[in-house]
Amino acid sequence: MGSSMNVLEDELSIVVVGAGLGGLAVALALRTATSRHVITVLESAPALAEIGAGLQITPNAAKLLIRWGLGDQLQKVATVPEQFTIYRYSNGEVLGKRDNYGAEMLAKYGAPFWDIHRADLQIAMFERAKNLGIKFRFSAQVESYDLAAPKAILQGGEEVHADLIIAADGLWSRCRSSMLSYTASPTPTGDLAYRIVLNFDQVKDPEVLRFLSKPQVHLWAGPDCHAIYYPLRNNTMCNIVLLVPDNLPENVARAPGSIDEMKEFFCNWDPILQKLLSLVTDVDKWKLMHREEMDAWSNEHATVAFLGDSCHPMLPYMAQGANSSIEDGAALGVLLSKLSKKEDLASILQVYQDLRKPRSTAIAKSSEKQRYYNHLPDGAEQKVRDALMKSQIQEPQPGYPFYWIDPQMQSWVYGYDADLEAHTAWDKFLKDSKQKTLPGAQL
Repeated sequence: MGSSMNVLEDELSIVVVGAGLGGLAVALALRTATSRHVITVLESAPALAEIGAGLQITPNAAKLLIRWGLGDQLQKVATVPEQFTIYRYSNGEVLGKRDNYGAEMLAKYGAPFWDIHRADLQIAMFERAKNLGIKFRFSAQVESYDLAAPKAILQGGEEVHADLIIAADGLWSRCRSSMLSYTASPTPTGDLAYRIVLNFDQVKDPEVLRFLSKPQVHLWAGPDCHAIYYPLRNNTMCNIVLLVPDNLPENVARAPGSIDEMKEFFCNWDPILQKLLSLVTDVDKWKLMHREEMDAWSNEHATVAFLGDSCHPMLPYMAQGANSSIEDGAALGVLLSKLSKKEDLASILQVYQDLRKPRSTAIAKSSEKQRYYNHLPDGAEQKVRDALMKSQIQEPQPGYPFYWIDPQMQSWVYGYDADLEAHTAWDKFLKDSKQKTLPGAQL
């Protein structure tokens, strides 16, 4: 139990909508911080399926997962990259690299850099949450909300009441539409992704086997496209993501991809990448969609809070979408554990927004800038970029064009501690509130 300063007469009922990484993160963070409150997670799917592709979990999120008791389990299924290499698209010329990349990240930021299969992470978080007593309801499709009550109305008419609803329902958030009182679909970004997972037992070519022998991240930068490769499941399989101009119809977000068309995009690229793509037997195309960040992450009644893609989607060019959602969950969980009376919910949610919104906005803008550097066409700017990278191949400097390696950007993104920042933000709020109530303080 928490201290007497933090005991509510009645436990709060908190309903999390969505058992994705953000929803699981807030449930884990809150339950790890306090045994108070009843937490129920509603998930529309009938079960968590072992599908999906890879994720890069960077130290800012890895440190949180470890604190929630997941370190040993994730270490068994994740891969730590030994090297990060960036290539010119056409001939495989090395533009930038960091040897001992994983070890460097651990030494600098006190937590690992993990390449991991999304399903492995999601299922590990789910199992940990269940063990901590968090309730889950699957096949619980929310059809509508009454956010003043608040309650979620499920398909079939069942009403799920709560003191607080946390919307972790992603880019197509129905809760967002309910709060804003209108429905607006995400908009295309102009890019699409081919997402590929290869098992290494598919590989017979000796040159490709040598290329895959060590766990490494490989990124090829080219005109209007880029490709990124990273290992999964202890370097027994890999994730490849190809970002290319969007050619899907306007109303189609995902479709089976043509392998021949995919290869055509990269026909003049590094031969080793072409050999990897020759192993692909099926592939899907995903239209990259976006929507504007919400101005307010909670409502006037303090009965709903948003996190992750439901309120601040970000493009994938810095691999921070999942990591940022986990940060959101950590911060909101810590702050909700501070609750001493229900009337404090509005203050809690305002502190959460004030803490998280500036950072998410800045990361989203940086992701857009990283897209620019990834996709420079051949020409003067590309030559300047490449010359700068090669001149700093031994010791990258602030302003380096690829943010995984830029020391200043690394420190800002990977060195962040959402737990610590949430505690600090709440302490500051209490101090400021006390100052305002002192005799002689200006109102």
